[in-house]
Amino acid sequence: MSTWEPTWPGRPSGPASLAARLGLLRTHRGWTQQQLAERLGVSRVAVSHLEAGINSPDARSVALLAGVFGLEPHELVDGTDYPTAKRDRLPLVVARHTEVGHQLALMELDLAWIEGPAAVVADPTVAEDVRTRWRVTLGKLAASVVDPEEARRLAHARRRLDGSGA
Repeated sequence: MSTWEPTWPGRPSGPASLAARLGLLRTHRGWTQQQLAERLGVSRVAVSHLEAGINSPDARSVALLAGVFGLEPHELVDGTDYPTAKRDRLPLVVARHTEVGHQLALMELDLAWIEGPAAVVADPTVAEDVRTRWRVTLGKLAASVVDPEEARRLAHARRRLDGSGA
C-alpha cells in the first residue's frame, strides 16, 4: 500500500520539510494548533501557515519553537529544508523549561527538606504549611496549563502532596 501526500508547488513537503517536522512534533505532544499558538504568542493561522510550509519561520520563531519542543534550535532544523543562511543566525541554546517544570523542581526541593532523612523541620505545622502553600501554587498552575503532559505532571504532584501518590 502506498501513501500519497498532496504536494503544492513552492511548498516543502516530506520528511526533510521543517513544516512537516513542526506538525509531527506538535501532534506527537497531543497539542492543537491553537495550543501551540498560545505557547508561542502567535495566532493559530500563523502556526497553520508554518506547518503548511506557506511561511518559513525566522530565527526568533525557530528559537521559540525549539524551546517549546524541548530542543535546541539547530536540533529542530537539522536535516530539514531550513535555509542555511538563516540557520547560521540561530542561537546555539534556548530556554527549554516551562514554569510548571520550574515550580515542580522547587517543590521537590521543599519536600526533600521536610521529608528527607536529615529533615530540619521538627514542627509538623511547618511541614503542613509548606504542603498547603504548594497545593495553592499547583492549583493555580493547573488552572492555566494547556499542555496535557504538564497537566499530568501537575496532577501527579498534587496527589503526592495529598499523600495518595509517590
